[in-house]
Order: sequence, then structure tokens, then C-alpha cells
Amino acid sequence: MSMAAKRVLLSLGLGCIVTLPVHGHDMIPAEAQSTAILFTNASLHTAVDGVKLNTDLLIEDGKIIAIGQNLIAPEAIHLDMTDKHIYPGLIALDTSLGLVEVEMMRPSNDSYEVGEINPQLEVITAFNPDSEIIPTIRVNGITHAQVVPQGDSLAGQSSLVSLDSWTVEDALVPTQAAFHLYWPQFGRLSQDKEKRQEQIDKYNDQIVDISLAISDGYRYFLASKVNKINKVDLRWQSLLPLYEGEAQLFVHANTQKQIEEAASLAKQYHFKLVIVGGYDAWRLGELLNEIQATVIYTRTLSLPMRKDEPIDLSFKIPALLKQAEIPFALGFSSDWNSRNLPLAAGQTVAYGLTRQEALKSVTLNAARILDVDNMGAIAVGYKANLVVSKGDILDPMETKIEKVYINGREIDLNNRQQQLYQKYLKR
Repeated sequence: MSMAAKRVLLSLGLGCIVTLPVHGHDMIPAEAQSTAILFTNASLHTAVDGVKLNTDLLIEDGKIIAIGQNLIAPEAIHLDMTDKHIYPGLIALDTSLGLVEVEMMRPSNDSYEVGEINPQLEVITAFNPDSEIIPTIRVNGITHAQVVPQGDSLAGQSSLVSLDSWTVEDALVPTQAAFHLYWPQFGRLSQDKEKRQEQIDKYNDQIVDISLAISDGYRYFLASKVNKINKVDLRWQSLLPLYEGEAQLFVHANTQKQIEEAASLAKQYHFKLVIVGGYDAWRLGELLNEIQATVIYTRTLSLPMRKDEPIDLSFKIPALLKQAEIPFALGFSSDWNSRNLPLAAGQTVAYGLTRQEALKSVTLNAARILDVDNMGAIAVGYKANLVVSKGDILDPMETKIEKVYINGREIDLNNRQQQLYQKYLKR
């Protein structure tokens, strides 16, 4: 075979690989709530006022209308919840849901962008509400997710989305702008003196690049205040809410050195700081509380970062954050694996948190970190994002989720994995 013929065949083969379709799921989004629903005799895990036993819950027009005993709503659909539990919908933080379909297939991975300083990029423009992964996530009680861009420095802006929607516009939940900065890290330093110095120099150069970018943005902000911008720069234009105190900076950092440097930057520019990762954050309670920083801890089910640390330290860190009085929530940095969020929260119960604190870490605390004040709890006026279960939603041995509601709409809990399971039962 000639080389020309081989090149043609190779091109055809690559074309077939690149054009492989990534199908969307076929679960139909639920229609808007049209009739009030009265849940009776339920165990309500409110996340704000403890557990209310044998209590009624009335929802209408996608909101919680009333909570109490012996509620009367003759026009509502009545559902008996005896021996059942109702929880707030869980909020998954720091995910790449809807950005990644098949991790090893580059055309289906939209979590990264070229370049290092991209604050103007909005992740919602790449979000796929028809991802096959989404139905496998919400079956574990997760109703909303923070979709986060990935990168090496200023990666862009995240979005909070509903996990049942027809379009991107339907999915988007309004929040403050949230910019994501991935702080440089050393990794393991080389034993070779020259290579070690190269690593240190590279780290310092990256810190300088971040400092220059933030400084350039600040000068642009100052110029905008006196109407002296000669040429619009989309990067710095997008950062204006951050300097005005109307946005948050999410810094992905784990080590004490990284967190201290990030806190110093936030203090200098008066940024609202959220540490994502936060492995060593519990060691810096005084510093983080001084600047009113919060933490999204993402390593609950991980091994320790260092060889000389206790094997269970990662599991204990949420309790250590609680002891340090640092406001925190739990995240799960993944796409498909973020469905394990309730199991991560359950793990913290065995290592120092109460069940109520663990529940808050994936519901109310998550909503508060995102500056959303009507989600994450079962309370009057809150959105009717609810999970009905026969057992403890945080215990994999007990939980049996029967229904999920987003804004009062009952969501289809079918998914591709269950479809395949049913298919092969008939083999």
C-alpha cells in the first residue's frame, strides 16, 4: 500500500473517531408545578430547625408555603409520608457536570480553555443540560450543581444550575459572579538541586503572573471609575464586579502556603474569598476568619496528602473546620463521581460532625457560600427542592430515594444505568 493511501485511510479513521456522537439523555424535564402538594406525617430534615417528626409540608408554585401539624389544603394533592423522610435538595459544589461526557474523549470535554488568564469566560456557555451523566447524579438526591471551569490560573466563571431543564437558560440559577483562580503548586520537589531551583523559579513566575493580572484588572477598575478607559478589555471588564465587592473569588488551594498567599491577595484587594480544596484551611482559622473567608472542602473521601499524616485526617477535617469556626461546605470535584456527595457527607458523621451539621454542609451551607438565600433548607418561602427517602439520605446502607422535586416539579429518576440494568435482566 502506498504512503498516500495510508494517509487517506488514517484520515478517514480519525474522522470516524472525532465524529462519534455523544447522545443526550431521553428523560423529559418535568412541567412546572400546577397543583399544590401536601405531604403529611413526614420526618422533615429542615437544615435550619432540626428534624420535625410527624409534620406536614405544603408546597405550591414551586415554593414551600407552610410547615406544621394537621395542615388543611383541600385543593392540594395529598401524599402520606408516614415512615418517610424529606430532605432539602443537595447542592453539589465544584463539579464539571455537563462539561464532560466521556473523560478520555477530548471532543466531549469542555472543562478547559486555552490560555491562563480567562476571567471573561462563562462556563454556562459550554454546559450541556442533556448530559447522560446528569440523571445518574440526581437519583442520589442532588438537585443543583455548581459547574466550574478548570485551568491553570484565572480559568473563568462558574454557574449554579438546576439538574432538570430543557435549555441552558432554564437551568441557570442567578447568583453573584464567581471567578475561579487555580493557585500554583509545587508538587514534589526534585532531589536534584538544579531541577529543584527550576521548580521554585517556575512557581514564583506563576505567582508573579497572577499578581500582574490582578493588578492590571485593578488599574482598569480605577480607570473605569473616572471614565478613562481608552480601549475595552473583556478580561478586565468582566472582573469589575470582583473589585466592586459584588462577586466572589474562588481560589483552588490546599496547602497552608497556598492558602496564606491567596488570603494575602484577597486582603490586599478586599476580595470575598472562598477557598476550594482547603486541606490545610483548618490550620489557619484566625487568618481566614479575619477576612471572612469560607471553605469548600473537597477531599472527604481521599487519602492524606502527606505520608506522615494520620490515615483518617482527610475524614476529620470537616470537624476540624467546625472547631476552628470556619464556615464551610462539602464539594466533590468531579463530573459523574459527584453523585457520591451524600456519602462524603455521611462519612463526616463518623468523624466528628453531627448529622445535622453534615446535612447543612451539602445543603444550606453550600447555598450560603454561593450567596443564594432561598435554597438549601426546608423553610417557608424557600424553593421546593425536596428529596423523599425511606431512610437516612447520608447512609448508603439505609437510603432509598423515592422522589425528587425541583421547584415543586417531580423529577424523572430514570437514567441510562437503570435502563441498562433492566435491559440485561431480560437477557
